[in-house]
Amino acid sequence: MTADLAPGKSERPNGPRRPRKNATHSSTSLRSIARAYVGRVRGGELGALPAVLGLIVLCAFFSVLRPVFLSDLNFANLLTQGAGSIAIAMGLVFVLLLGEIDLSAGYASGVCAAVLAILLTDHGWPWYGAVGAAILTGTVIGLLLGGLVAKVGIPSFVVTLAAFLGFQGIVLMLLKEGTNISIQDDTILAVANNNLSPALGWVLLALSVAGYAAIQLRRNRNRARRGLTTAPPALLAIRIGSLAVLGAAAVQVLNQERSRNIIVDSLKGVPIVVPVIVVLLVVSTFVLQRTSFGLHFYAVGGNAEAARRAGINVAGIRIAAFVICSSLAAVGGIIAASRGNSVDPNTGGSNVLLLAVGAAVIGGTSLFGGRGRAVDAVLGGMVVAVIQNGMGLMGYSSGVKYAVTGSVLLVAAGVDALSRRRSALR
Repeated sequence: MTADLAPGKSERPNGPRRPRKNATHSSTSLRSIARAYVGRVRGGELGALPAVLGLIVLCAFFSVLRPVFLSDLNFANLLTQGAGSIAIAMGLVFVLLLGEIDLSAGYASGVCAAVLAILLTDHGWPWYGAVGAAILTGTVIGLLLGGLVAKVGIPSFVVTLAAFLGFQGIVLMLLKEGTNISIQDDTILAVANNNLSPALGWVLLALSVAGYAAIQLRRNRNRARRGLTTAPPALLAIRIGSLAVLGAAAVQVLNQERSRNIIVDSLKGVPIVVPVIVVLLVVSTFVLQRTSFGLHFYAVGGNAEAARRAGINVAGIRIAAFVICSSLAAVGGIIAASRGNSVDPNTGGSNVLLLAVGAAVIGGTSLFGGRGRAVDAVLGGMVVAVIQNGMGLMGYSSGVKYAVTGSVLLVAAGVDALSRRRSALR
């Protein structure tokens, strides 16, 4: 027996209903997006805004005081100067997202660079084998550190501080108490010292812009298919156009002849290390923002207990964070070895850790966990590189550079703490 239908209603099949016209997706306006962004900033969600504004102010400041700061030669130097620290900082972002810290990342990069140099020079390995061994060394280091933190329960500060000291000794032992190992492999040396051809630089820019446009359009299309709010076409055009314009300006500047004596050597084109950093940025961003594995980092960093109850393997995520951090530290060590044409006991030491942590935090990654992006490492790394480079052009000593960089890091950490407090009060 079937129940009587209500008056005025007809029986419908149990299949999916067609969405009503007023329930379909809508495209928000630029004004509403801007209003929402201002609201988030007022609520304490500053993101990378301080780093972007700081980068603009610093570039304007140094360009006025030292016009050579804006030269094409110095622009290329900025990119190669900050590449190693940026690679290490990208790895630190994964650890900082969990509210942890890795104080050994600098010397971990030194250990991996020493492994690279020994295999290349003393054992005659091909470059790809030595690079693989160096990165594998970083992976093993990350497994060790992550296991001690996640499984044994030792605080990451203590574990990585001990590793910071221990890795210094390992570097000294690998280099026989201070030997400088020169690197002769042309492929490794090319990473931080050679440039792409001008034509190849334009090709890579075109591919990058086309890829970014495809990702943005696909994301909008997927959101529309699910009935979610989509970005207006004007905003998509601004995003894609901004990347194209900024990229074209950078490639145009870098394709200019930078050699002081073109008869001896020609120096033009995008430094090879730039696409290396871009690849790391794209992969890291995809992992963090487009995979469930990456989203688990935010969940654990935001509330580890809630993440555990939701079925997330918290210990596994912690171990993975240190593995990624140390593996990217290995990449940073390879870049440093390439730039210095050698490896010595100071590789990975001195101010490497300071600059890498500073890059991640200054770029907008929170020290308290749950907030950060891979691009923060790039923005913060460029801020640090601009400070170091600009003050060098002005003739300041290393002591002044350290003091200023440390002050900027302290300000960034303070802004992060205040923004979190303001966000919690809302």
